[in-house]
Amino acid sequence: MSDTSSMAEGTGASYPARLDIDYPEAGLSRVKTLFRIILIIPIVIVLLLVSSSSSGWGSGDWESLYALFGALFLPTLLMLLFRRKYPRWWFDWNLELTRFVTRITAYMGLLREEYPSTDEQQAVHLDLDYPDASRDLKRWMPLVKWFLAIPHLILLFFLYIAAFLSVVFAWFAIMFTGRYPRGLFDFVVGVERWQLRVNAYAFLLITDRYPPFSLQ
Repeated sequence: MSDTSSMAEGTGASYPARLDIDYPEAGLSRVKTLFRIILIIPIVIVLLLVSSSSSGWGSGDWESLYALFGALFLPTLLMLLFRRKYPRWWFDWNLELTRFVTRITAYMGLLREEYPSTDEQQAVHLDLDYPDASRDLKRWMPLVKWFLAIPHLILLFFLYIAAFLSVVFAWFAIMFTGRYPRGLFDFVVGVERWQLRVNAYAFLLITDRYPPFSLQ
């Protein structure tokens, strides 16, 4: 399959990285929403401790989280480049860490009010397809995926600004109505879905299929 056709075939529903978050039909707690910035602190500390201990940096801040993702990205890149292998345990770790981070992001973005679990999916449904590296992944592609993803990263910069403003507006809406406006909810989830597909392509390296420019 040519690179052009590979880039064109990534559609949201069939893409190897998928995300869906259940809409809170029963409404959201005004009290939990009001104090969300405080309630989220313990689970963020857990995430930072996991990242610092796993990466070996021990700095206990966001730098250690970036170091963890870098420590997973570089060995995977080298394994694909020289051996065309994607070790299953590396994939499983990437999958569970991505799920954990996404549950925290959903909680922080007011999309859900149940406290993020360290192991259960809860209402955040995220799946990644394990690749057959020798069949599905080209040896040289990990070297250029980050560059090919630049158009997505530029768009995501502006989308995240819009998503942040949407969350702020949703906070006020929840305070007055107890509900997250459905249009804003779908938009914020769509931005997270878009980001997941870009991460899967450029950084988790699980697919050579170019991510679609879509919130769906």
